[in-house]
Amino acid sequence: MNRLRALLGLQLPLIQAGMGGVAGTRLCTEVSRAGAGGTLALYKEPPDRIREAVREIAAATSRPFGVNIIPEVTSPELCRAQLDAALGELPANGYVTTFGLPGADAARDVTRTGRPLVVQIGTPDDASAALRLGADVLVLQGTEAGGHLLGELPVAELLYAVRTRHPDAVIAVAGGVATGADLARARSAGADGAMAGTVFVPTTESMAHPLFKRRIVEARADDTVVTGRYDIGWPARPHRVLRNALTEESRRLPATFIATTRVGAARIPVPRYSATVPGVRTEGRIDEMAMYCGTSCDRVTAQDTAAAVVRKLRHEYEHELSYEREGGTWTAPSNR
Repeated sequence: MNRLRALLGLQLPLIQAGMGGVAGTRLCTEVSRAGAGGTLALYKEPPDRIREAVREIAAATSRPFGVNIIPEVTSPELCRAQLDAALGELPANGYVTTFGLPGADAARDVTRTGRPLVVQIGTPDDASAALRLGADVLVLQGTEAGGHLLGELPVAELLYAVRTRHPDAVIAVAGGVATGADLARARSAGADGAMAGTVFVPTTESMAHPLFKRRIVEARADDTVVTGRYDIGWPARPHRVLRNALTEESRRLPATFIATTRVGAARIPVPRYSATVPGVRTEGRIDEMAMYCGTSCDRVTAQDTAAAVVRKLRHEYEHELSYEREGGTWTAPSNR
């Protein structure tokens, strides 16, 4: 029995990334219904909206799903309030993911409820620290991943280093996984499963702006770049995004407002270089905003429902496992 599947109660050892501005209630629900691990992004959401969202998902599916917190971009007070709100509504078979190391108090709050704690990190030392905090699953983010980067190692090197140091840890990899074949390769390399984000951005249920979805489907790996440009609201982290006029411009332009996005009934201005992604409620110069995208975009070639994406991944994954059992061998996919 696959350890990640068993621990989280999944039919496929794949967790959907809790992408802020993208992973809302609909995406989380449909991914979980299809048998993978749907994850609701909490980002900077207030506790009242978190309670409502978690209740909505729990009413729509009995399958396991999770919530994602990001300690480094929220105050300790808001992070604690978010976690309290989520845990108060999260079903017993739910799980909590964190982007980066959680505080010791937050980790204890999760583990004492008996729910799995899934911690995403980017270095071998942070992997060890996460296990000391009580992490049940390590998600190793390689530099191939879209979004903010937690380390400087490609996913294969990071997996080797952490698996060597912690041979019994339950490990998922993040970065470079968009197909069932990618997932099978990760398993063959020593992972228990994977976390994927880019493949879910173009789905019907994603909250991403239509231009964001279309650009991912059209993109190749070379259309992504690691930059530090989108640092307003999330400083000191490089991030992998789709290239645009801002990433290719040598000068830093004034951080004037280039768009607005709706939060509840309010229209919130978005400055140039904001970490905010363009969502369905965003208006303005969408093409200049941060469109986080991993190198696996090479293998994201169509827009479809989240359920169809999971079904396809599961079919490909099971096919690859059957091939392995028959003595076949595979090589890593090329992103060039």
